[in-house]
Amino acid sequence: MNIGEAAKHSGVSAKMIRYYEGIGLVQRGQRSESGYRIYCESDLRILRFLRRARNVGFSIEEIRELLSPLANPAQRTAEARVLVQACIGELDRRIEQAVAMRDALNHLARTCDRKHKH
Repeated sequence: MNIGEAAKHSGVSAKMIRYYEGIGLVQRGQRSESGYRIYCESDLRILRFLRRARNVGFSIEEIRELLSPLANPAQRTAEARVLVQACIGELDRRIEQAVAMRDALNHLARTCDRKHKH
């Protein structure tokens, strides 16, 4: 599929796909005879991973570290497991913060409702 289709199926814009290619997070798409980039399902999996990771706040460098064992199965070592576990812990921390923020906003909304009813 071309870059536009890859963007549509991954939720990552074509501009961001080019950016990720430029910084080495995504391999440059193969080129068709007419010069268009061509992407496969494994490229889409990586793009979707990137989108989700960015959406929850992981930095480019954190994502680069996480993608390393995916790109090279030989690097799927205990060290990679420690890195992934650390990222899971960081994600759990962010989830706790998001829940706390949601609870604070819910409390604020209830308080606002009570002030307007009196």
